[in-house]
Amino acid sequence: MPESHKPSDYLGILLFIVITLSLGYASAYQTTAIFGVLPIYWVFATSYLIHFIAFIPSFCCHTEKYFDLSGMVAYLSAIAVALLLIYLRDSCLSLHTLSLSIMVCLWSIRLGVFLFKRIIEEKEDRRFREVKYSFSGFLQAWTISATWVCITASNAFTAIINNDVKNIDLFFIIGFVLWTVGFTFEVVADYQKSCFKKDLKNKNDFITTGLWSISRHPNYLGEITLWFGIALISYPVLEGWQIVTLVSPLFVYLLLTKITGINLLEKRSNTKWGNKLKYQEYIRKTPVLFPKIYSRRSNNTYHSN
Repeated sequence: MPESHKPSDYLGILLFIVITLSLGYASAYQTTAIFGVLPIYWVFATSYLIHFIAFIPSFCCHTEKYFDLSGMVAYLSAIAVALLLIYLRDSCLSLHTLSLSIMVCLWSIRLGVFLFKRIIEEKEDRRFREVKYSFSGFLQAWTISATWVCITASNAFTAIINNDVKNIDLFFIIGFVLWTVGFTFEVVADYQKSCFKKDLKNKNDFITTGLWSISRHPNYLGEITLWFGIALISYPVLEGWQIVTLVSPLFVYLLLTKITGINLLEKRSNTKWGNKLKYQEYIRKTPVLFPKIYSRRSNNTYHSN
């Protein structure tokens, strides 16, 4: 059983909140307060409020069941608060504002529902097997999720708050195409893997078909791509220090490749299937993330990730 209270967890919680406040300060460049508070802080506070409210019953029941669903609710609530505040201020919503809002909401609903259904079916998220019994550790996990919402969508939130009236330009078109391709990639990859896992003959096996034949993590590739698309759409309406919010897609990339995504999955897969020739051949031929754009000579060397 983990310790219930660890000072390092509380320091981590404080650090994540400070990071969010600092990002909010940059994104609030030349914006005016609404009801005495800068609009970006209303938006960020919404994410933290949703997560902290959901944390209480989740810790009492020692369950991670509503963790990802709370992230979805936080995204949707933050967008709703931003739109309400901006409409009260400007009495209209621009095309960029509405487009970004719809993109973030569609992505959030799709992913949130998918992850919620998965946790219901699998009954456990291994990430929380130990930490859900520690008050400080579990609270830190929910704080990280709240911070994730704020950082990931920071340039979208900022562009929405700016509510600039811009014509459809090249940034918008390329960004929309990237978002569409990324969203489609993520949805199709998740669907293919879900179908694969439901087939009993594939129990304890790994998927190598469909999009998983050209990338070992096509769902993550899709998510990274769509957030770069949102960043491109946001870029023309950002001013001054608001440009700092373009850290969003880079943050998503680092998070999914170096912190809580690919690195952990690759390690788990190598442990589980690393001694199988089929798996060795699969990782030799299939890139970790980005599909190959040219053919290379095959070799028989086993590369462990």
